[in-house]
Amino acid sequence: MAQGPQPGDDYRPGLEGVVAVETAISFLDVEQESIVIRGYDLMELARSRSYPEVAYLILYGRLPGPREREDFDRRLAQHYGVSPAVRRVMEALPPTLHGMDALRTALSAMAADDAALADLSPEANLERAVALLGAIPTVVANSFRLKAGLGWREPDPALGYVANFLQLIRGRAADSLEIRAFDQLLTAYSEHEMPNSTFAARVIASTLSDMYGALVGAVASLKGPLHGGANEAVMRMLLEVGQPERMEPYLMERLARRERIMGFGHRVYMHRPDPRALLMKELLRELVAAKGQAELYTLCDIGEAVMRREKGLYPNLDYYAAPVYYLLDIPIELYTPIFFAARTAGLAAHVIEQQAHNRLFRPRVRYLGPRGLHA
Repeated sequence: MAQGPQPGDDYRPGLEGVVAVETAISFLDVEQESIVIRGYDLMELARSRSYPEVAYLILYGRLPGPREREDFDRRLAQHYGVSPAVRRVMEALPPTLHGMDALRTALSAMAADDAALADLSPEANLERAVALLGAIPTVVANSFRLKAGLGWREPDPALGYVANFLQLIRGRAADSLEIRAFDQLLTAYSEHEMPNSTFAARVIASTLSDMYGALVGAVASLKGPLHGGANEAVMRMLLEVGQPERMEPYLMERLARRERIMGFGHRVYMHRPDPRALLMKELLRELVAAKGQAELYTLCDIGEAVMRREKGLYPNLDYYAAPVYYLLDIPIELYTPIFFAARTAGLAAHVIEQQAHNRLFRPRVRYLGPRGLHA
């Protein structure tokens, strides 16, 4: 018999539908099929504003004016690099390490460079968030370069945030379509209410731990294939299938074996499309037209139709983000670290909000074990 907080307890496996936080940062308005970010629709922001502007909105609660945007760009560029100590830590890591493991190790090392680490005021945390936003692309890109034996690449402070990030990864300049596509991809991943990683960060922040610790916890959460790692699994599946005519039989065989198909379904968007997936599908159509890889779009479109017909499931962001990453010539194992880099703005905002109105998380359990035993 279950023991614990009774009677009248409301046990929800996985905290399904439980409201645990009041926030002014974001909200998934499922009925309106909208992702609300500080009052704005995220899809509208992705089409009309740059990622740094959206990051500013998430952190400061308002869109920047021209001077604020210029100052924010300058502050980000000042933090593009990492200290020699952090670089040495990264260079000492074994090449077998996953990029997310390298990222969480680097984040821990970055805390040692913060002379104001004990200052958890909103002002100090905002400065910390800007510094992390600026530096994490360098960490993400070089974690892959070191693993691949390519050597360290320094960022270019003369480039904008998105162009610098792409150049760090690929080693060459990006054209305007590639920059816009990567910008929209980062924006789509920037904030999404209360997924596992954000909840993990807020739980850690509620103990009054520092922002680095909260973000390290978020990295560990995001690494899992049921969360951030799904985008990597989607691209490997698409490459395994290869040709559009193989997609339907491939999916039908896997469904017959009751295997999970990554990139479909969402704990919030149960029977509705993920708005971010629709944005990425539009972007994929543009990229395949420009790069001459129409078969990839057709392959994805067939997969979407099969899963909707057979399981009533819609694609989530990861399903269409994966081929967008691929057409931008981004290595597959960087997909999840880039997800984290984009989400840093949202995670930092949640840490700041949590500590500004803090309540330590301390849930209870429904006990199912024995009682009355004696040694």
